[in-house]
Amino acid sequence: MATGQILAFTAAGAAKPLAEAIERHGQQHGTLHAIVVPWESEGDTVSMAVTSVRTDGWAIEHTNLGTITLTDLGNQITRVVVIAHEPDHPEKEKLAGLLGGFAADIRSTFQAP
Repeated sequence: MATGQILAFTAAGAAKPLAEAIERHGQQHGTLHAIVVPWESEGDTVSMAVTSVRTDGWAIEHTNLGTITLTDLGNQITRVVVIAHEPDHPEKEKLAGLLGGFAADIRSTFQAP
């Protein structure tokens, strides 16, 4: 998986509530999780980590796939950028597909008309 921006769009709503909505959306679909990373967020920008979560009994494996950056542009408009990270995982291609699909899904769900 290449590292870098894979998708950018504008969405209706302020950055923080939109981040919460994206987080809930990821939880409902189960394959990936997007969680707010407060220590990387500042001012009008919210950062979210996108991870793949695999469970096997008591073991839980989290693999970092990318970052979603939400920048509040004012007037209830937010710029959303999805950036892929190179995972240290043997299933890189599969994980790249998951992130790409998740990015496309959030764009189709949240993109401003």
